[in-house]
Amino acid sequence: MKRMLTVIAMFGLTSFGLNLAAQQTASPQNQPDATQQQPVDSQSQSAQSFEGKITKAGDKLVLQDASGQAAYQLDDQDKAKQFKGQNVKVTATMDPNTNTLHVVDITPMESK
Repeated sequence: MKRMLTVIAMFGLTSFGLNLAAQQTASPQNQPDATQQQPVDSQSQSAQSFEGKITKAGDKLVLQDASGQAAYQLDDQDKAKQFKGQNVKVTATMDPNTNTLHVVDITPMESK
């Protein structure tokens, strides 16, 4: 139980840190033209690896993480479809506000 709470707390703190960093880098740099400013979004973050199983949640495919504690929405349902029911490694950037993974790549996990 403590391990689950620790994992949940770590995800929360990580999301808070990412949001804080995004807010700091989004401040204008004396640019009078608003079209030159680009909002900081999840695509500006570096891609991370997420491991788990592609499962169905309602009418959408999600990544159920390996510990079974979190499920992430996947923005590329077509890429995920071919891995339904399989353990995979997803390379993606995460939008912490929506818990959505912006998929870069999905590969099957090696069987042990």
